Amino acid sequence: MTDQQPVQLRVAMAQVDTRVGDLRGNADLVVRWTARAAAEQAHLVVFPEMTLTGYPPEDLVLRESFAHASERTLVELAADLADQGLGGIAVVVGYLAHTRGAGPAPVDEPPTDDRPGDANPRRGAPRNGAALLFGGEVVARYYKRHLPNYGVFDEARYFVPGTELPVVRLHGVDIALTVCEDLWVEGGPCGVAGRAGVDLVVSPNASPYERAKDDLRLPLVRRRAAEARATILYCNQVGGQDELVFDGDSMAVAADGTLLARSPQFVEHLATVDLDIDPSSAPDRAEGRIGPMTVTRHVVSDEPVPPFARRPATVAEPLGDTEEVWRALVLGLRDFIDKNGMPSVVLGMSGGIDSALVAAIAVDALGPDRVHGVGLPSKWSSEHSLSDAEDSAARLGMHYSVVPIAPMVEAYEQAVELSGVAAENLQARVRGTLLMGLSNQHGHLLLATSNKSEVAVGYSTLYGDAAGGFAPIKDVPKTLVWELARWRNAWARERGETEPIPQNSIDKPPSAELAPGQQDSDSLPAYEVLDAVIADYVDRDLGLAQLLERGHDPEVVARVLRLVDGAEFKRRQSAPGTKISLKAFGRDRRLPITNRWRETLPTVREGAEQ
Repeated sequence: MTDQQPVQLRVAMAQVDTRVGDLRGNADLVVRWTARAAAEQAHLVVFPEMTLTGYPPEDLVLRESFAHASERTLVELAADLADQGLGGIAVVVGYLAHTRGAGPAPVDEPPTDDRPGDANPRRGAPRNGAALLFGGEVVARYYKRHLPNYGVFDEARYFVPGTELPVVRLHGVDIALTVCEDLWVEGGPCGVAGRAGVDLVVSPNASPYERAKDDLRLPLVRRRAAEARATILYCNQVGGQDELVFDGDSMAVAADGTLLARSPQFVEHLATVDLDIDPSSAPDRAEGRIGPMTVTRHVVSDEPVPPFARRPATVAEPLGDTEEVWRALVLGLRDFIDKNGMPSVVLGMSGGIDSALVAAIAVDALGPDRVHGVGLPSKWSSEHSLSDAEDSAARLGMHYSVVPIAPMVEAYEQAVELSGVAAENLQARVRGTLLMGLSNQHGHLLLATSNKSEVAVGYSTLYGDAAGGFAPIKDVPKTLVWELARWRNAWARERGETEPIPQNSIDKPPSAELAPGQQDSDSLPAYEVLDAVIADYVDRDLGLAQLLERGHDPEVVARVLRLVDGAEFKRRQSAPGTKISLKAFGRDRRLPITNRWRETLPTVREGAEQ
């Protein structure tokens, strides 16, 4: 520092919704939000992880044409910002970098910049990068050090880890660059930053939503801020990308753990924070090799900004658990439809709770005019099923029509002899065929209405109610379906609005109505019992012995595990749906279809210790 007087800096976090692959559109988004930050007189604005490419870009990373385009767009963006009169604000933006070297090393290999001896060398090394832009130039580039390779993340498949920690001096403030997972590792880049001496750590993120994750973030960022001995700006992405939805929840946390600012969830938002930085609080400034990384220093300006009047920052309250899930499902569906350019959706309306909930989510996401419901009664459909479906559509103001399927089912039955479950599922498959036909005819995307409980045990009929292009409640267990319905009705009541979900759809016993008097409880445990087993077996990966230790009924466990294991081939063919749980079917949980392993109680060999 030029002196040891406290210096000021106004920083901003631009929590934005990007589109994967839309390099130019995402760059334009950066320009627009930088202009907003400049209007707030911010000196630095941070954008989320891989802003230019969108996240996750998956195998697009492996295309050198895409990686080179990302690099070009970054340079062009720096120039565009300057051309728009925004060159005087520092912009930290995530992008896909492409450097010399070979492809990703095995996970257990130490990171290096070059691996020419790899068995499958590539001409370039893709990196998950963040760059600081200023004055029309790319001032510094950082390559993500810690690459997550669990759950929905496959970054070790794609990227080479970084080994340098760039520190940029901006208006007399030393700023370290990191990316997302780097915050989750004790002794990682934040620890290096703390030993090197910095005033601020910026952390672009693309952290997907799952229930209660916001409870983990603040304690995590507090630990890293203490380790870095500096304020941390945690800027997270918002929006839906296929099965993933990002909730934002960006925050600024001081070195002493004080929460300085927090952005609302599930909306784009610009948060500004005024910082007073005491340079004497940081250790001596160091560079070179520190622990596992090399610290490099870059100077944009030593001169502090002129003193300015502080403005209070906003600390948004996190949403309650149920509302949080609702907002995730709505945003996940909206972005899937809108980002893929689809005009509208269609779904089957049975009068049951699942289709009523999906219809309400769709209307909240898209508006009633873009949602089309179809009643498809069979000879076993009850009168209340028809009236409840019609009531649901009327409450929501959506389009609704009725197509009886009994004559079509009878035509099938005259052509081929089916009985039992095959005959019951025929009705579901006729419905699926009709809905797909209407989807094809009118350009709607068909929404599947199956919930996680049904998908888990295979009670979602293949090519029937499982048919569709997106499954909004695929990761929502049945017990949560009811909870969401009650919450949404209560939310409407509090505002003097019409409750969107008929009370009878919530109260009546669930039934597929594929046979006379049929109810789900005829063939499944109570959903409270079933969902508890599914949560432990699917989400937490517990084995049989652990399930029994947790108090689950042995007969129920044996039956549920058999059903879950046997339905894997069906789940592989199901539509994507928004992830909200610890482990969703699809990109989270990947088990082989052909699989002889079955959970049994451990045996004790004769003579072994017990």
